[in-house]
Amino acid sequence: MPLTTTGELVTRAAAARSAVAAFNIITLEHIEAVIAGAESVDAPVVLQVSENAVTFRYGRLLPLARAAVAAAERAAVPVALHLDHVQSDDLLRQAPGAGFSSVMYDAARLPYEENLAATRAAVDWAHAQGLWIEAELGEVGGKDGRPPLDAHAPGARTDPAQARAFVTGSGVDALAVAIGSSHAMTTRTATLDHDLLKRLAAVLDVPLVLHGSSGVPDTELTAAVTGGITKVNIGTALNLAMTGAIRDYLATRPEAVDSRKYLSAGREAMVRTVAAIMRVLGGR
Repeated sequence: MPLTTTGELVTRAAAARSAVAAFNIITLEHIEAVIAGAESVDAPVVLQVSENAVTFRYGRLLPLARAAVAAAERAAVPVALHLDHVQSDDLLRQAPGAGFSSVMYDAARLPYEENLAATRAAVDWAHAQGLWIEAELGEVGGKDGRPPLDAHAPGARTDPAQARAFVTGSGVDALAVAIGSSHAMTTRTATLDHDLLKRLAAVLDVPLVLHGSSGVPDTELTAAVTGGITKVNIGTALNLAMTGAIRDYLATRPEAVDSRKYLSAGREAMVRTVAAIMRVLGGR
């Protein structure tokens, strides 16, 4: 079916008090696995390409983006394409022509006022192109001369009052909030601050996004969705599944040289991971 938009999927999820899953893709196997997993539970999904993934692909966005678009157009469920954690304005400006309906613009590394100004400028440009824009805000340090605390650093939290001012001042369509998850977690041991999430949901009128969800246990994810999270980002869980399956395949078959064999094992492991996570989020 034709590509849908991230904004449409998130809006539907918010109305249903559910969440849409957004998976970071790196290879064609990631793309195929995410779509197959979504189809197996009959649920819409977002394919995300991060700036880091673009760097890995020799700095070229179009090859992976075009593969994602081609696969999405043949999917049996709605699929949207999202450009994730973009810090480069040049990359941001490539999004509309590459099939992306949304961008997560990441200026969270900057002090608050600089983050706000950079995000406002990105939003103004993106909205003129019809793009839906997500940003993130964590605890801003700087006290006693300390640098700002990254939104995904251990202990980082989003302040509700600051978040409300940021959303109003920047004009973003969604906000990723720091409530206890972290990027690149390889164990599902994160404990979320559900009281903080409740306070954020009460003062913000845009959808809330959870980054670093690979490290969040099922029960915590379910509670987060109940508490107001409407987009859940997953990346590391796919890499764990793929790498583990390939490692196991090669360990038992040291003579193997056909990459299709071990990549198939990795792809199928990711399909199972995608389906399992989407069932937690409300897929069939």
